[in-house]
This record gives sequence, C-alpha cells and structure tokens, in this order.
Amino acid sequence: MDAGYGENFKAPMSDESLPLTQLMREHPCPDIEFEETDFGIRIYTLRKLADGRMHTRITNQVFPEAIVVPLSNDMVFTQWQVPIDDTHSWWYAIFSAFNEPVNKEVMRAQRLELYSLPDYVPNKNKGNDYGYDPAEQKTLTYTGMGMDINVHDTWAVESPGPIHDRTKEHLGAGDKVIIAFRRMLLEAIDKVAKDGATPYSGRNDNGAPIRGPVAIDTIGPADDWQTWWKQDDMNRRNKSPWADDPW
Repeated sequence: MDAGYGENFKAPMSDESLPLTQLMREHPCPDIEFEETDFGIRIYTLRKLADGRMHTRITNQVFPEAIVVPLSNDMVFTQWQVPIDDTHSWWYAIFSAFNEPVNKEVMRAQRLELYSLPDYVPNKNKGNDYGYDPAEQKTLTYTGMGMDINVHDTWAVESPGPIHDRTKEHLGAGDKVIIAFRRMLLEAIDKVAKDGATPYSGRNDNGAPIRGPVAIDTIGPADDWQTWWKQDDMNRRNKSPWADDPW
C-alpha cells in the first residue's frame, strides 16, 4: 500500500492517537442519528468503543447542495455542488484550517494532476473507466482506481447515470439521512411554488446570520457525547488564531 494512500484520514482525532482509518476499519457499522437545523441537517455518526467511550463524527448537509465535513481535527472541508443543467454541476471546495495554514500551492498541484484546465475536466472519467486497473485492484487498492479518493467519489456519483431512476432504489436504515433530505427538498419545492418563500435562508428566527456549522471527529464519554463534541469544538477554537468565536 502506498504510504500516502488515505493520508487525509490518518490524522489523529482531537487529542487522541487513534486515526479515523483504524476506527472505521474496526467499527464498520456505526449508529447514525440526525437533526434538522437552521442550515439543513446535522448528522451524527456514532461508534461505541470497547473502552466505553463514544466516537462522534459530526458532518453537515447545508441545504440544498453543500456539505461540511472534517478532514482532520485541524481542517474542515466545505463543498458545493452547483447545478449547471440537468446533468452537469460545478464543484466548489473550501478547505478551512484552524491552526496550520493551508498549503495552496501543494493543493493546487494535486488537483491539476487529476483535472485539465480551463474547465477542470476530470482526467479520469467514464470514458476511460476512471483509470480502473484490475491488476492494481488485485494487489494494491480496493477500487483499482488509484490513490485519490476524489476519483472514487466521482465514480460513485456518476455510475448510476446522468439522471438516476430512483424507483429502482432499495434504501435501508443507513440511508435515513438521504430519505430525510429528499423529504425536505420536496417540501421546499412545494413551499416555493406556494408562496415564493425560500426555506433555510442562512438566517435564524431572529434574523441573525447562522454561524457554523461545526464539523468534527471526537472521542469522549459515551453518556455525554451530546455535549462533549461541542466542548471539544470550543477547545479547538480557543487554540485557533482566528476561529475563537462561539459556534
């Protein structure tokens, strides 16, 4: 296995030494909970550890087309999928680091290995089977599509086809957030058609801008995980030169 494979997910969580890759491998079936928020959906992925503690992963769906997820305890990844037409989207990404500056030159160089300018068209795409190599899959990687997880994500998103026939889906318990989001989306479409009001405007009930959302991986007491992740986020912010405002 290449030393850089999955590097984004090898960083320790919070002040722990346990990397996310190891935790996901040892606990492949987490409990998933969620709640509707002012910005969309906050998702809790929960893994009960053998020592009685709880790993809590907070990710977010910002209505209607953005996600905010943790890459490490120091870095958060925000991604927008902005539709161009019925079958194409632009993908915008923001990497936010609490302490260490983001190396823009390195990140841009990594992207240009996979995408061609000026339109950032993926070099690995449906036309070349996303770079699939059966020999690599047999001896090196699970997918056989190289080391970059963005290629794997592109394949997963595009493989159902340009417009997926959702009548053929068989959603299960692990898809509960997908089901909730689709219901919210249909309700929003009905609301806009009825009175023109757009839900999830980015402001709360008193009109103030919404802050956050928080994205974090943390390990703490299983009986207090609902407050532990907030405290861990505040600890992270208090160490940051720019993000010390309350979440």
